[in-house]
Amino acid sequence: MNFMASIDIKPLDIPVKYGDKLFLIGSCFTEHIGNALGGLKYDVLQNPNGILFDPASVVNSIMSYIENRQYQPEQLFLLNEVYNSWAHHSRFSHIDAATAIGIINDSQNQAHRFLQEADWVIITLGSSFSYRLQEAAPGHSAVTGLKNGVANCHRAPQQWFNKHMLEIEETISLLDNCYHRLKKFNPKVKIIFTVSPVRHLRDGVVANNRSKARLIEAVHHMVNKFTDLFYFPAYELVIDVLRDYRFYDIDLAHPNYQATEYVMQRFTESCIDKTSQALMQEVRQLIIARNHKAFQPETAAHRRFLQNHAAKAKALQEAHPFLNFTEEIKYFENQGSGLD
Repeated sequence: MNFMASIDIKPLDIPVKYGDKLFLIGSCFTEHIGNALGGLKYDVLQNPNGILFDPASVVNSIMSYIENRQYQPEQLFLLNEVYNSWAHHSRFSHIDAATAIGIINDSQNQAHRFLQEADWVIITLGSSFSYRLQEAAPGHSAVTGLKNGVANCHRAPQQWFNKHMLEIEETISLLDNCYHRLKKFNPKVKIIFTVSPVRHLRDGVVANNRSKARLIEAVHHMVNKFTDLFYFPAYELVIDVLRDYRFYDIDLAHPNYQATEYVMQRFTESCIDKTSQALMQEVRQLIIARNHKAFQPETAAHRRFLQNHAAKAKALQEAHPFLNFTEEIKYFENQGSGLD
């Protein structure tokens, strides 16, 4: 008797591999994937504008990287003594406008360079809801180029915004235009779409399901239209395979550690090549060793442990030049020399 539905995930014809440059953008679930891959020494850049949820915000951000759009002080607005950008997460906000602009434009420049060389763009869409700033709202003049849409509300009063659920056709139009601009900018790039399994319960269960359904339909339209677009079913793995509240955090909205690890395992199996999967195990062992806290650090056994792992890190880095174990090698050698 089966107690879990299964999903047959077709492996990518040309899978992700070590040495590829991976650009990730979208909802908070993007960062689960990005942090996992980055922690295993993949070359990643994630969310240069911070977390983004709706297709309009994601597309506008990608367009800004392609154009290497530079932000100006007049595109910031002051709220609660902090300068913010409607196009960016609050981690780019600052009490000094010049500092905020510097942080934002440094991120823009880095994203422009990385995206131009990226092998993969992984886009995770979270919600079809787009927030539009009302013309009468303070800070309206700072939404230049966003068509009044905002990527982050920065806890501004709710009455400043109009909430709009994007139609399927609107999302398709946004994604289609973005695809053509991106391919012109970087012809080799391939795209993996996912839909975030995070449930936006503040919208209500019914509205959340409508929102997700529109994203899924729009993404599959794109995947069926172009040969270098792919869909990874992160949403379905959590909602339809795990489908139990024990796989959610206390808020009943965000998948917990076990759920995200399961999704990452399935992503690895279906989207990453076999050689890289084997190498990931070796990298993981070195990362675990780096984080190991010895109960008896002064012993000869621990010294040998450090020396052995320093040698392993050097050998892996020499065999695979795209891996960077500088930090780990330094740690193992410094810790070992301190015991002499």
